[in-house]
Amino acid sequence: MTPAQRFFRRYIFVTLRGFVLISATSIVMTACGNMGKTDETAGWSEDKLYSQAQEHMEGADYVKAVKYFETLESRYPFGQYAQQAQINIAYSNWKDGEHDAALAAVDRFIQLHPSHAYIDYAYYLKGMISFNDNLGWLGRFSGQDLSERDPTAARYAFDAFKVLVTRFPQSKYSADARMRMQYIVDSLAKHELHVAQFYLKQGAYLAAVNRAQQALKDSEGTPAMEDALIVMVRGYAAMNIQDLRDDSERVLKQSFPHSDYFSDPAYKKVKTKSWWQIWG
Repeated sequence: MTPAQRFFRRYIFVTLRGFVLISATSIVMTACGNMGKTDETAGWSEDKLYSQAQEHMEGADYVKAVKYFETLESRYPFGQYAQQAQINIAYSNWKDGEHDAALAAVDRFIQLHPSHAYIDYAYYLKGMISFNDNLGWLGRFSGQDLSERDPTAARYAFDAFKVLVTRFPQSKYSADARMRMQYIVDSLAKHELHVAQFYLKQGAYLAAVNRAQQALKDSEGTPAMEDALIVMVRGYAAMNIQDLRDDSERVLKQSFPHSDYFSDPAYKKVKTKSWWQIWG
């Protein structure tokens, strides 16, 4: 055996011995770490496990509640409380601010139990999870409303509420869902309006008009209609598209004859100056 072969053989032996020692140490440490840890719910009946989970949920200890409900579902998958545990897992995760986990849990419940007696509540809860998906503590203190946020969650909420009020119009949750849907519609329109006004200020007039048109479509019967029409009037004026500008102004005057737009000194300038003089 050459010196190089002896060195390589020795290197392999030392490396393997070190690996074995490390693995054995890790196993021993893990075992020691687990010593003394016991499952506090071991031996609990289904009734006790459910009552304890409910107690933690009602006491706002949602982390413990989720743990107990999940244990209940896994230990008694066909028990009398298994389905209720699933929906309570969704509720507890939602209240704990775990929106993704809450949505996953409620979607799972809906897929597994489409004919459940509480399926209307499941859709209501799904809508509420997305409806209250806010900006965290900064959002609560900044004064931002739903219209200034990413509208994706609002659209998810609207879709869930729509299923509820369409399939279960007599549900005790439907009246509240309808009010929230109206609020979402108004907020989505205002979101488009925020974007349209931003584009208008940046000189992106075509983009501003397009977003204002979408806001107008979404905002029928809401206060956002007036501002959407004003953006369209100003956007078309800036692009020197006189006929569309006049049409938008005519609709604005018919729908909102007392709009502040008509008392704005800039209004007369729009009527008498060329677009490049106004928007420069």
